Amino acid sequence: MVLITGYVKMNGTEINIKKTGFLKEYFGTIFTSLSSLLTGMKLTGYYFIHPNKIITEQYPDNRATLKMAERFRGEVTLPHNENNEHRCNGCQSCEIACPNGSIKIVTKHEISEDGKKKKRIDTWVYHLEMCTFCNLCIEACPSKAIVMGKKFEHSVYDKSQLVKILNKPGSKVMKEAEE
Repeated sequence: MVLITGYVKMNGTEINIKKTGFLKEYFGTIFTSLSSLLTGMKLTGYYFIHPNKIITEQYPDNRATLKMAERFRGEVTLPHNENNEHRCNGCQSCEIACPNGSIKIVTKHEISEDGKKKKRIDTWVYHLEMCTFCNLCIEACPSKAIVMGKKFEHSVYDKSQLVKILNKPGSKVMKEAEE
């Protein structure tokens, strides 16, 4: 056993130092580091010998065949059907649930055939540059009108290009979503 003793003077006060096992701790740290390195090198060597088991995506070379995972969260989208109809009824639950205000829904009131005032969306604005992709807006939507898309390439030089209007011009609410 190694015993190191001595005195250190700090701020005019002498402090007694006793440390035992200095070399044991030093060589133990070296041994732990080397075993961790060898574990990683063993995995690297395995994939070097078995190249068909590599799961790394060769992006951007494989853009045509790239499949995103089901749980991947891309940008928020408002799907429309072939009749230019969507499910958003303008309740603004997604806007309220968004933690950083990346969603802004501008609504207007229209009078329906039966004479009642109905809230309709005028503009559905999505600020992609502010979005944290947390999925809270999707969970809050009672009509399941919005979904997370699979698009992820959004590199632009001007961040104003990341502000998106999600409702298409002339779109309207589906009959099922109105109730």
